[in-house]
Amino acid sequence: MARQRNLLPLGGLLLCGIAFLSYPLFFAGFPATRDVPWVNWLLFALGLGLVGVGTARAFWQPERYRGRIMGPVFGVLSLAVVGAFLFMTVSYARQLPESAGAPKVGEKAPDFTLLDSQGKPVSLSGVSRSSWVVLIFYRGYW
Repeated sequence: MARQRNLLPLGGLLLCGIAFLSYPLFFAGFPATRDVPWVNWLLFALGLGLVGVGTARAFWQPERYRGRIMGPVFGVLSLAVVGAFLFMTVSYARQLPESAGAPKVGEKAPDFTLLDSQGKPVSLSGVSRSSWVVLIFYRGYW
């Protein structure tokens, strides 16, 4: 009986490659997936699962399936792609430059006007000098 081709490790590697490329080309444009790339993590998990099942299948049933050499090779390549993605999104993203125009801690904030909860404009200069103002700048999108 001829052994069947074991394409699961190759499919897993291709899925990991798609997950890697889809973040900067597609998912980084949406606020729900830009800050936490959860869709890409799911794609990576599925790709690594395919590589793992395909490699295990080649070792558990060698008389039926091929891939005892290429399965681990595709597994290592898939892990390298996941590692590069984690470096890109976690480590490299922390090296973003600070804003040149942002006020420093303790520095006077520039005057601005925003709407309060009732829709009335409130300016920073209009707040009495005897009260404290806490400004919080969120770095995110929603």
